[in-house]
Amino acid sequence: MNIVEAVNPSTFAKSRKTAAEAEHIRATMEQDGAALAEFFAWFEDALGRERITELTIDEQLTAARARRPGFVTLSFGTIAGFNANGAMPHYRATEASHSVIEGNGLLLIDSGGQYVSGTTDITRVVPVGEITPEHRRDFTTVLKGTIALSRARFPRGIRSPMLDSIARAPIWEAGADYGHGTGHGVGYFLNVHEGPQVISHYAPAEPWTAMEEGMITSIEPGIYRPGKWGIRIENLVLNQSAGKTEFGDFLSFETLTLCPIDTRCIDVSLLREDERAWLNAYHETVRRRVSPHVEGTAKAWLLKRTEAI
Repeated sequence: MNIVEAVNPSTFAKSRKTAAEAEHIRATMEQDGAALAEFFAWFEDALGRERITELTIDEQLTAARARRPGFVTLSFGTIAGFNANGAMPHYRATEASHSVIEGNGLLLIDSGGQYVSGTTDITRVVPVGEITPEHRRDFTTVLKGTIALSRARFPRGIRSPMLDSIARAPIWEAGADYGHGTGHGVGYFLNVHEGPQVISHYAPAEPWTAMEEGMITSIEPGIYRPGKWGIRIENLVLNQSAGKTEFGDFLSFETLTLCPIDTRCIDVSLLREDERAWLNAYHETVRRRVSPHVEGTAKAWLLKRTEAI
């Protein structure tokens, strides 16, 4: 009998989504984006008129997803953290300890759904009341990290932890950092955290972490100021072919997640023209693909939040 110590071959098979699976996931993202549009439309209308807590956020967002076709359950427990609570990356509100959403500051929401046609995971940060130039500086710095990695082109087979510094570079330049990985693999109606790929300098760059076409990974840099606020912007991306050169095969990312990034939190003066172009193109895509699935106040919210900057 031979004993083989290695990564289970099924791990690699699950990580490389087929073209059919990718199409199902794109459709799932449209439905998830529609649920988020309905939720945020409700939130902005109710803020200041109703008592909203971090627990209310979970209830309303879960209900919005549950109304979407193919929804089965959450992909993980919703993380809603207001101000200082958002500075704890894995914070969880409880009946015994949670915050009311009132006053001024930033609200971080990390959530996701399991649909029969795919798994979603998204983080967005939105303003509550008045926010400061420091809030906008940190938000824009994190956004620059998200954009930098989202636009990256890299050799097929590169070990995924080596991509981590692309997202961190704008954040390091600002003299900040974050204590978690930049990205994790995501299953197809399976685990929301599923390898073998992982974009994190904390992980060893082993051969089995190689990036291959069809993999879905999160991109989620952040900045957390203990006792003050936390910011994380997370999208899921799909590895796709980016052509061949004399140096080999290259891959790039297709952004799958379809939800506006709140431009009220951006200091536009900190963005380069190409970064503004990426954000405007992303928002045009979100508007085009999600708007057929919403109506009324949700559609009005979507159109407003996807306006070009």
